[in-house]
Amino acid sequence: MAPTLLLLLALVALVIPGPGGAQVSIHPIEAFLPRGASMQVNCSSSCSENLNLGLETQWPKREVESGHRWKLFELSDIEKDSKPLCFETCGTIQSSASATIILYSFPERVVLDPLPTWQQVGKNLTLRCLVDGGTPRSQLSVMLLRGDEVLYRQPVDVDPKDPKEVTTTVLVSRDDHEANFSCRTELDLRPQGLALFPNISMTRQLRTFDLPVNILKLDTRDLLEVGTKQEVRCSLEGLFPASEAQISLELGGHTLTSKSRNHGDLVLASALVEATAELEGTQQLHCVLELADQTLRAERTLSIYSFPAPDLTLSQPNVSEGSQVTVSCEASGGAQVVNLTSAPPGSPSPKVQFTLTARAEDDKRVFSCSAALNVAGQVLFKTQTLALQVLYGPYLDESDCLGNWTWEEGTQQTLKCEARGNPPPHTLNCNRKGDGAPLPIGVVTSVNRAMNGTYVCRAESSRGNVTRDVFLRVVYYDFAWIIILVTMLVIVVLIITAAMYFYNRQRKIRIYKLQRAQEEAMKLKAQAPPH
Repeated sequence: MAPTLLLLLALVALVIPGPGGAQVSIHPIEAFLPRGASMQVNCSSSCSENLNLGLETQWPKREVESGHRWKLFELSDIEKDSKPLCFETCGTIQSSASATIILYSFPERVVLDPLPTWQQVGKNLTLRCLVDGGTPRSQLSVMLLRGDEVLYRQPVDVDPKDPKEVTTTVLVSRDDHEANFSCRTELDLRPQGLALFPNISMTRQLRTFDLPVNILKLDTRDLLEVGTKQEVRCSLEGLFPASEAQISLELGGHTLTSKSRNHGDLVLASALVEATAELEGTQQLHCVLELADQTLRAERTLSIYSFPAPDLTLSQPNVSEGSQVTVSCEASGGAQVVNLTSAPPGSPSPKVQFTLTARAEDDKRVFSCSAALNVAGQVLFKTQTLALQVLYGPYLDESDCLGNWTWEEGTQQTLKCEARGNPPPHTLNCNRKGDGAPLPIGVVTSVNRAMNGTYVCRAESSRGNVTRDVFLRVVYYDFAWIIILVTMLVIVVLIITAAMYFYNRQRKIRIYKLQRAQEEAMKLKAQAPPH
């Protein structure tokens, strides 16, 4: 390098006395130079006799200039620390002065070891940094960084020929995910009037993961019927980073088309399973979650079955009253008939039947048949129902139409008379015996005594007709006799009241006269002279 790279000049020359007080000096006395640099050294003397002045060094040199008592030399390709020596021969006496050259160099390599592809949260991570070269080591330090945060700092104070390895451990947390780590060296030459020279390694990014203590949760029903569809869901909470997790569902060795999503620390996958006849039997459902170098699995056994509803039949679904009807129920696929309405009790079997005589009460009667199938230790049931139609009638019984009615004249009443039958009777009317006067069925707004009598109610349908006698008694009152009776009652009350009045009056008069007579007698007795 050019002489302009001289970095530090000595302020005080080293003085070595010579004969007669002669001195030799070297300038600069100390210098800091980059490795391979050049520098100029001035040797001077105060010798006044015959002077022989020179420079002793291991580096290539050339004399640049000279004067009466000084010489300027240029040293080149300086590769290590050294002490050049200025010497003189003053007459027959020799003397010398030396300077110190200290070289500095930047590290040739600052390398942070590769980080693990993934590091689990809560585990210690060892950071290793290799520093090769760099001088002077006493002023060289190395730091391990997370972003701009200094995790560890250490001076490099060993032989520069030996690479220096610096290590530290970090307890990894979720906050370290995608954090940048690096190694940095600093050569501090500020005490020598220079600067602080940094050198940084390649940045390495860390990826962290955290697995919960929870296990994969696989939700679905254990039993699936052929021809149905069922959603299966697999989830895990407490996972980090959930967005990096890969989750899939497999059934019978085939990967299902699933949808996955994550929210916070939750990851969820769902798929729709269609139970087909080809899958009938026992199948294994798997959920596989992969994160970092970890794989979590969950497994569940599904039983896919076929269970058709039992076949319930009526020999005649529409029959006339009194006809024979056979009710039959048959199960298939290994199922057993366990219950058939009105069937005699017995052990479950694939087929159950019985015969009945249809009655009017059986119209719209619902028959039910239940079958049971054992699938993987669970008993499943299916039920089939049918309704029987019985043609009958018409009927007009006491429960349908009361035979005796008592109404009060002038009131509003309702005649409840309804015939039964299948098909329902198309005609129902009531007429009085003798004159055929009609009696309205339903609401009668005002009852009168002329409605009194016995009526014949007749119902007709396509299956015949039926009649029923109904007696209606109308209660009424004769208000003329009531007025006469009330008048006579009033007169009797008045006579009795008058008699009681006159009797009491005479009684009070008698009492009064008796009291007056007693008072007069007392006065006369008081006026008579004493005997």
